[in-house]
Amino acid sequence: MIYSLDKINEMAEGDQDFVTSVISVFLDEVPTDLQDLETAVNNSDYENIYKLAHKIKPNVDLLGMEQTRATALEIETMGKNKASMSDIEEKFPVLKTDVLQVISELKKDFDL
Repeated sequence: MIYSLDKINEMAEGDQDFVTSVISVFLDEVPTDLQDLETAVNNSDYENIYKLAHKIKPNVDLLGMEQTRATALEIETMGKNKASMSDIEEKFPVLKTDVLQVISELKKDFDL
């Protein structure tokens, strides 16, 4: 399991409905953001690369995905600084793989 519910459980203070709702929001928003980020990378759209990586970052952080958060931060920074697109293209598949794996695990673990 590459995610952890520790942060969410701490915030939820035992409220399982809260945990489920946070997971549901993640599953609703992050796949779309990830797809939009992939489009931005394919179009060399630095501004949207920055914005979308910035938007994904707190979502993966909430699930304790430290490495994925670090990758999102790198992509965000590279988008902001208009870094080499080949560097961004190299990092994006790592982010995509991790996020898709967690989406799959969450759907299975929470029957969503």
